[in-house]
Amino acid sequence: MNELLFRASTEVVVREDLEAKLKKGAKLRIKYGIDPTGDRIHLGHAATIRKLKHFQDAGHQVVLIVGSFTGQIGDASDKDSERTILTKEEVQANMANYETLLAKIFDIDSAEIHYNHEWFNDMSLDEWLRINQLFSLAQMIERDNFSKRFERGDRIGLQEMQYPMLQGYDSVAVRADVEIGGNDQLFNLLAGRNIQKAYDQEPQNIISYELLLADDGRKMSKSWANCIWIDDEPADMFGKVMSINDDLIMHYFKLVTEVSDDEMTKLEKDLKTNNPRDVKLRLAEEIVSIYHDETSAASAKEAWLSQFSDKKLPATIPDFVVDNQQQNLVDLIVAVELADNKSEAKRLIEQGGVRINSHKVDSEMVNVNDGDVLQVGKRKFVRIKTK
Repeated sequence: MNELLFRASTEVVVREDLEAKLKKGAKLRIKYGIDPTGDRIHLGHAATIRKLKHFQDAGHQVVLIVGSFTGQIGDASDKDSERTILTKEEVQANMANYETLLAKIFDIDSAEIHYNHEWFNDMSLDEWLRINQLFSLAQMIERDNFSKRFERGDRIGLQEMQYPMLQGYDSVAVRADVEIGGNDQLFNLLAGRNIQKAYDQEPQNIISYELLLADDGRKMSKSWANCIWIDDEPADMFGKVMSINDDLIMHYFKLVTEVSDDEMTKLEKDLKTNNPRDVKLRLAEEIVSIYHDETSAASAKEAWLSQFSDKKLPATIPDFVVDNQQQNLVDLIVAVELADNKSEAKRLIEQGGVRINSHKVDSEMVNVNDGDVLQVGKRKFVRIKTK
């Protein structure tokens, strides 16, 4: 169990203390905060959230904080520009689907769930000023993303600097023993320790974890449209995993699956001696099994092998009827819903990811015939029908 708790960890504060508590069998309160600034969960989120399941399996109490107050500000830890402030209604709407998705990852029924407006709506200005006195402007501006923005002369909203203190006070409100998060959250996690000390609470231990990288080499993020969502259909999820770069295979095994360390060592050797595709197939099966089931994973694997190994098109391809043969390629890709917007469509074309009848196309205007197959990426197909 400790192997899973600490796997992919980047900082453990204070490790000796936490390990001693775990060894003693103490039942710990494990805090995790979610700001529902979107309404879906991707594998990057889930890589850390799955640690809650591991703590539950070890007998600890998960304490989930929903940022009904902090979500309106949004955490600036990984952002290079000011976030748009959300309304309470927007945060609540985003949260509507979250609990269903979280239940795919850990036992949400046995978790404590708190909304942090519960305490912030009633906090006095005197108390908030007391918390502010625990931190300095220098501490805030030294943070990597703030310092870069400051050097560029970009705006830094004062509300953004309040965020670490708000998240930190959450730990006081729920008397957290341990808080976990991505390694971009370390400053916020440490803020909780400082504020707990001021309230005469034992400071929480901290575990921060690696961030999951997407196929483009950046952190998986909805802002960059590079996500594998945990509610993706099995075939789509399988195909997205098969599209990651080979050098990310073991990174995904470590962060996203529960394959043992010993088995990962064997898989790493296989990567060096066998076709990486075979190891990636195992990875895709593992991930689809986690968020769907083994039967769905096996079916997705069979469909992928049939389509790509045997060079066959999918058994069923949706049709799309066009009014005329001459089409603007960007508009067509958006119209058939193979891209969310024109910017994404242009990027896909520039990257060589758009084909008609297996031939790469990059012209602004294209001529299509009845029965032509438009392909975007490796997994998305539409058959063109003309009137």
